[in-house]
Amino acid sequence: MSDTPTQASAPQPQVRSIRLVLASTALLLLLASLDQTIVTTALPTIVADLGGVEHLSWVVTAYFLASTVVAPLYGKLGDLYGRRNTIFVSVTLFLLGSALCGLAQNMLFLILARALQGLGGGGLFVLALSVIGEVIPPRERGKVQGLFAAVFSLSSVLGPLIGGWFVDVFSWHWIFYINLPVGLVAIAIFAASFKPTGRRVKHKIDWAGAAFLTIALASLTLFTSLGGRSFAWTSPQTIGLAALTLFATLAFLRAETKAAEPILPLGLFRLNVFWTSSVVGFIAGASMFGTITFLPVYLQIARGVTPTISGLMMVPMTLGLLTASNLSGRYMRRTGRYGVLPRIGTSLLVVGMLLLTQIEAASPALYVFASIATVGLGMGSILPVLTTSVQSAVPREQLGTATASGIMFRQIGGALAVAVFGAIFAARLGMGDSAESLSPELIASLPEAARAVIGDKVSQALHPVFWLAAGLGLVGLAFSLLLKEIPLFSNAPKAETA
Repeated sequence: MSDTPTQASAPQPQVRSIRLVLASTALLLLLASLDQTIVTTALPTIVADLGGVEHLSWVVTAYFLASTVVAPLYGKLGDLYGRRNTIFVSVTLFLLGSALCGLAQNMLFLILARALQGLGGGGLFVLALSVIGEVIPPRERGKVQGLFAAVFSLSSVLGPLIGGWFVDVFSWHWIFYINLPVGLVAIAIFAASFKPTGRRVKHKIDWAGAAFLTIALASLTLFTSLGGRSFAWTSPQTIGLAALTLFATLAFLRAETKAAEPILPLGLFRLNVFWTSSVVGFIAGASMFGTITFLPVYLQIARGVTPTISGLMMVPMTLGLLTASNLSGRYMRRTGRYGVLPRIGTSLLVVGMLLLTQIEAASPALYVFASIATVGLGMGSILPVLTTSVQSAVPREQLGTATASGIMFRQIGGALAVAVFGAIFAARLGMGDSAESLSPELIASLPEAARAVIGDKVSQALHPVFWLAAGLGLVGLAFSLLLKEIPLFSNAPKAETA
């Protein structure tokens, strides 16, 4: 029997090629997701070297913001130009940004380079998951989605550990330089294993929609990041950002109704699977990024452990996510169903967050581990399902667009949650600017009584954060009950029936 693919369908890579595609894509995804967290433990050293402490947060925000706003654009470009070519563009921007970050000699240059890096990293998030839809049948995708979800979770733990190690052994520049050889190897393997289809189509890019969506997401992120911190909520700057968000959103919706090939087809929101998954994804992103951001604060400041040890103490979340995502993938592969999984996941998420509302500075380590692991189990039951269900419900020509939109809602949820949770935490902590000077080293140098007082204040300040996250989980559970289940079959994605 000939192995040559027929002309009637898209070429199907052989098993070995599929494995190489998945391995190289997972490695690229790991690099992109690592750069969301790898700088956190290096920030004090970077500021000491470059100065600009007032712009410290933008080293993280620039990457996060850029990667969020370009996700829908990459999804559409992948649909129209092919995911292979679009991945090459994304990787090029990411590696160029990484090189420039490593060469930075001042804070402004570093922030701009991080934004460029994010423009490439945002594409890797979207395209990595879209490639799965190209080479893996729907019923098999859950297992692979679980693997990629585990890669993403693993990066949240490895990022601070690797960042701290590079700073200690080499210099902070190497947290960016290391991307170059690893990224080049990954893209070389991808290029050799993922062959072009040779198909070209005439199309019109929805540049107006892309521009208005970018402005809306950027202004919304800036509003939540700067409002109540850099600017008062009633200041002209904050009000202006809110007005710009509203104007750009309305302009985007109008543009999408007129575009020949909209970047985010509004018709997708008529699909039950798409809009319910988007809401659950938004909440999952809020819970995940909020937890990843603030648990290290508890571990390092309230409990007084080092950044490296706090990263190790986050491992139960990774193990929980890995276990649940693997089991979820196996369940979807065996049964072809997924409806019960996000309901289980959001329930576990609520339980985990409720457990975290009770943590204190002196809480037993086993209790903390169990709470974190429960959150991980919940996330692992949610994330693989969202992408798989959407990819199986939309037409193939909208595969990348739908995948990108799901990631966009998850990222927006994370950005907003970190901003809102941060405002709540700062208000409850009530230590003003002195809170910024807290570090594990400073905590370790204080008398035991002072450490206990600070640990108690930090723990109490975090409780409302986890209560809010638990409430969001309940909302997610309610929407997961509305999710329409479409059986997964080993064929190409089909549009959801009415």
